[in-house]
Amino acid sequence: MAVLARDTSPEAERVLFELTRRQTSQERLLQVFALNRLGRELTLTGLKRRYPMASAEELRGRLAALLLGADLAKTIYGWEPGSGE
Repeated sequence: MAVLARDTSPEAERVLFELTRRQTSQERLLQVFALNRLGRELTLTGLKRRYPMASAEELRGRLAALLLGADLAKTIYGWEPGSGE
């Protein structure tokens, strides 16, 4: 098997894949949810640093625009980039 990550040894990857294989579908799905939540939290943290004066509503709008695209965020939330600046 080819190494997938340049900063990870083949043995470490083998162990990771073996541990993943042993997980139930539910455990893997919960892990995906946790990683998704972490990604959103990191994105929101970045937005707070980039727009320190933004309200919570503006930050939610900006997050939606990043995750969904500006058009869909405007349709769903009524917010578009530039409207909260």
